[in-house]
Amino acid sequence: MAAPHHDIESQHDQRCPLLLKGADGNTNNTSPLQKAIGQTYQSTGHLAKLLPSGTVLSFQLLAPTLAKQGHCGDMNRMMTAGLVVLCAVSCFVLSFTDSFRDEEGKVRYGFATFKGLWVIDGGAALEPLAAAEYRIRFLDFVHAIVSAMIFVAIALFDQNVVSCFYPVQSEDAKQLLTTLPVAIGVIGSMLFVSFPTTRHGIGFTVSQH
Repeated sequence: MAAPHHDIESQHDQRCPLLLKGADGNTNNTSPLQKAIGQTYQSTGHLAKLLPSGTVLSFQLLAPTLAKQGHCGDMNRMMTAGLVVLCAVSCFVLSFTDSFRDEEGKVRYGFATFKGLWVIDGGAALEPLAAAEYRIRFLDFVHAIVSAMIFVAIALFDQNVVSCFYPVQSEDAKQLLTTLPVAIGVIGSMLFVSFPTTRHGIGFTVSQH
């Protein structure tokens, strides 16, 4: 009669994440570092919502392969660094894109300029007065810089990327690589909330107007 009860307990133990178990078997005894690591994985999903979806998806798909699951050679390290830089630049540039709906209700995309909006999908340009509403403002540069910073934070959350550049880490380095992206994410999120943008660029939520 004891065997079925033992099997049930075994199945329950298998469902419990190993990260949440302490040395004495108590699931509530987690170290501060373990809690921080768990929070960083949750933070990644929240931060990704602030960035162009295509850029983040491309990074998540390519990073494990280019970083070779964290076991990098010189070539893998160069390709991984190139991917991070390229995606960060993409986040910066796409912050200057915007969208609108034409007379037929189709979504049109363009790049913001100092004079207005440069339509890039091959359609007719906006009228000068309408295009002037989409011209570049100082807030666009703030969002572009913060977007690039937040992407770097997401890259630091990726253990494949971190292990590629820092295969052997000291305790101080581990704590720095754990807290730094969280700090960047918190500061970036606060800036986005404090200074919201009205743009709906490529990779972001489609404009309703």
